[in-house]
Amino acid sequence: MPESIPMAPTIFIDGQAGTTGLEIRDRVAARSDLELLEIDPSRRKDPAARAELLAAADLAILCLPDDAAREAVQLAGPATRLIDASTAHRVAGDWVYGLPELAARQREAIRQAECVSNPGCYPTCTSLLLRPLVDAEMIAPTTPITLHALSGYTGGGRSLIERWEDPEGGLLSLPYEAPYALERVHKHVPEMTRYARLEHSPQFIPAVGPFPRGMRVEIPLHARLLPPGLGAKAIWEALRARYVEEPFVRVVPFEDPVRTHERSFDPTACNGTNRVDLHVAGNPAGHVLLVAIIDNLGKGAAGAALQNLNLMLGLSEQTGLSG
Repeated sequence: MPESIPMAPTIFIDGQAGTTGLEIRDRVAARSDLELLEIDPSRRKDPAARAELLAAADLAILCLPDDAAREAVQLAGPATRLIDASTAHRVAGDWVYGLPELAARQREAIRQAECVSNPGCYPTCTSLLLRPLVDAEMIAPTTPITLHALSGYTGGGRSLIERWEDPEGGLLSLPYEAPYALERVHKHVPEMTRYARLEHSPQFIPAVGPFPRGMRVEIPLHARLLPPGLGAKAIWEALRARYVEEPFVRVVPFEDPVRTHERSFDPTACNGTNRVDLHVAGNPAGHVLLVAIIDNLGKGAAGAALQNLNLMLGLSEQTGLSG
């Protein structure tokens, strides 16, 4: 008798009409090793229709607002594994955090998990820069941390995209970045604090720039915050050693003295990839600048979801992703 052909895992994206959902949908649909289950557009907000597909899928990806994501978890069938791209479960103890590069056992935890919370774009950068340094006791968990971040306007979803692309607003001609969320505690702060292993919430200063996608996160470390004798080269070596075998994390070669120009630290440098670029820049006064660059819709959202999907389904982690 002929051998039976293995069935491709079935994938349902709950909320595929949103920015992240559309990005994931296009990537899943292009793959021959996955079967995409799609809801009738006229019923995409119908709980019964969503529940039917959530129960039928081998794995569902939730690209929803937080409250809707919590509702979807209740609708899902007991056999359906979940990846939640919202912030609803990122610091929940019964969900596995979906950043494979975070720690030695994180990748295996994701492989075995029933429920994985996809990390945020800002926290991905923050954790990859700081976690190895905290673990190596190069930075104390009590260190006061400040982050300045610049994102493309797609990071805010459809409403922000419409505002920035509205010709009457003229935002795309802005010659500077626009800070936001200074009046509140940004929803990514608890996630940053927990997974970077900080004891105190960082001061977070996010901004949006007049470009669609791309992200740069900068963390300045004053010399007084560092142990005596610890310089930029040692920090760079620690990051390089931690990520030398990671396919999606590139620690950019160290320069001493650092040479910068107008196009240094381009926030769009990783666009279209699942890569994170990490830079370490020293200063003669002993200060150190840490920089991470990422595609906010790539490794910061859709790419991370597909990386987690690959791990959870026992596929090659790099399938469908470029580093």
